[in-house]
Amino acid sequence: MPVYEYMCDACGPFTDLRPMAECDDPQLCPTCETSSPRVILTAPNFSCMPASQRNAHATNEKSRNAPMTVGEYKAKHAPGCSCCSGIKKPARLQTRTKSGAKGFPTARPWMISH
Repeated sequence: MPVYEYMCDACGPFTDLRPMAECDDPQLCPTCETSSPRVILTAPNFSCMPASQRNAHATNEKSRNAPMTVGEYKAKHAPGCSCCSGIKKPARLQTRTKSGAKGFPTARPWMISH
């Protein structure tokens, strides 16, 4: 259940945990028990949300006001970048000969090296 904010004319602001179906209904003040209307005093709290979802919200909010230009995007991301997709590329198997030459046995096993 979400926490809603209410404003009592006599006592000031207070919060209460209520079902979403009752979000617009007035609530009794815990101090003086007068009916108080719901108000929005603070921004929604995203602390319980997973970090990836919080970052997505922040990115969307930023792009709404100041979208990234193509030049800024290219400077941030190299070709084949996988940082935005969330899929990690597996590390390539690499071998070295005694002379120091690199080999990639799993890259294309059907190709003959020169």
